Amino acid sequence: METDIEQSPDSGQATSEYALVMLAAGLIALLVIAWATGGGGAGKIGSLFDSVIDGITSKLP
Repeated sequence: METDIEQSPDSGQATSEYALVMLAAGLIALLVIAWATGGGGAGKIGSLFDSVIDGITSKLP
């Protein structure tokens, strides 16, 4: 039994796009980690967290 399966010219496009998105997400994560761990980033994250929590609690009754 012989079956001819036609593949479209862009049959691997979704896989390539997924791989590129994953690479971009990994790069962004590495940049955030580098920013947070070097040069006082921990203090910046702490103040950002504090401002977010203060903003949320100020809207509560």
